Amino acid sequence: MVVGAGPNGLAAAVTLAEAGLRVTVLEAADSIGGGMRTAELTLPGVRHDVCSAAHPLAAGSPYFAGLPLAEHGLEWKRAPLDLAHPLDGGHAATMVRSIDETAAGLGVDGRAWKRIFGPAARRFTPLADDLMRPILHVPRHPLDLARFGVPALLPATVLARSFRTEPARALYAGCAAHLITPLTQPASASVGMMLISAGHHAGWPVAAGGSQAIGDALAGYLTSLGGVIETGRRVGALADLPEHDVALFDTSPTDLVAIAGDRLPARIRQSYRRWRYGPAAFKLDLAVEDGVPWHAEQCRRAGVVHVGGSLEEIVASEAAVARGRLPQRPFVLVGQQYLADPSRSAGNVHPVWAYAHVPKGYAQDVSELVIDQIERFAPGVRDRIVGRHTTTPEQLQAYNPNYVGGDIATGANSGRQLLFRPRLALDPYATGIPGVYLCSAATPPGAGVHGMCGHHAARSALRQLERGSAA
Repeated sequence: MVVGAGPNGLAAAVTLAEAGLRVTVLEAADSIGGGMRTAELTLPGVRHDVCSAAHPLAAGSPYFAGLPLAEHGLEWKRAPLDLAHPLDGGHAATMVRSIDETAAGLGVDGRAWKRIFGPAARRFTPLADDLMRPILHVPRHPLDLARFGVPALLPATVLARSFRTEPARALYAGCAAHLITPLTQPASASVGMMLISAGHHAGWPVAAGGSQAIGDALAGYLTSLGGVIETGRRVGALADLPEHDVALFDTSPTDLVAIAGDRLPARIRQSYRRWRYGPAAFKLDLAVEDGVPWHAEQCRRAGVVHVGGSLEEIVASEAAVARGRLPQRPFVLVGQQYLADPSRSAGNVHPVWAYAHVPKGYAQDVSELVIDQIERFAPGVRDRIVGRHTTTPEQLQAYNPNYVGGDIATGANSGRQLLFRPRLALDPYATGIPGVYLCSAATPPGAGVHGMCGHHAARSALRQLERGSAA
């Protein structure tokens, strides 16, 4: 039994089904996907990704790479530019799949960019095989891991000193800010390094038709293996599950406490209860006539635009959010998926996907702040908006209970939680209840549409079944 049909629940189910087990997935919502849903949120025919958008980690996932997802409808599409980061004055830094082309655009910082990210990009597949595992494991590629790990353990602000120019520092800082945590803390350099390396390996593509296509492809492959998916099936207690050998939960640790209760060993129950959730996302979907009139021409061709200004501005805004304060200029991620996939638009009206980092559980509508930030680099965008849809942190949690307080990472990426998710253990997926495992983004390697949390949790369950058979 697998509870939850997000990317990790579906990946766990596929792993178990490939091993020959009979698998049933129970999903509380009326549709599968979790963070991989797509819907007409603003106007008819304008299709928006509800949560996840660009997918460098999905395209670079060691697990997804071995699945026949293309046979089940998954097609990756790419915008002319993967990423742009506008700056005051009308210019922008850009990143494309080619590291040489990216470096050429960064001038004097091009050599440093290639030195820092080139080795990981060239060796991304073996490196990801180690990085996307629990911290406590015997490395398969120790030299690659060491070369990546030394700078990754630095604060992002320290690694940013490797660059001399504002565009290169800002381009890196925007990627590092995906961690949604202060960029001055140790190991905050890691996510920026991972996303940039993945981008130079596989690009930052989108799924044709919307992120829903990733979930649909996983579900299609699962059912071809004999797996069953039941939607509208909420699980409130272990007793709600039919008879089973193993059960995997694509839920938050606190939800698992509510479901399993005293069945959990006391020390593990306390660990899950102490699990901390981080800052939130405020989502704003816009229908924009003729697209966003970015001042920098590069932004008009980029699938993702990081709107945050300079390194110093991004550092200040992320620090404020972590302290529970809303900055007047929040960091905003903007997705223009229609540039890669025109099927998402309705004529000349295009979907623009955006979210801002805000304090956990923030209750106010910050739409105007988000639009102000975009308008700062795209004068006149407000006049082109013909439809909008807001999703507050509270609504994000209602949409997906794993997003506690609007935390789309299912747990704060700070302190020990950044390295040991959801607790310090040789098997972080085991819950202490025989046959019950946690497989959500609260487990290693953390948030992202890559399926590795579910895959590794399922592998742990299979090892337990094999030990039981041997006994």
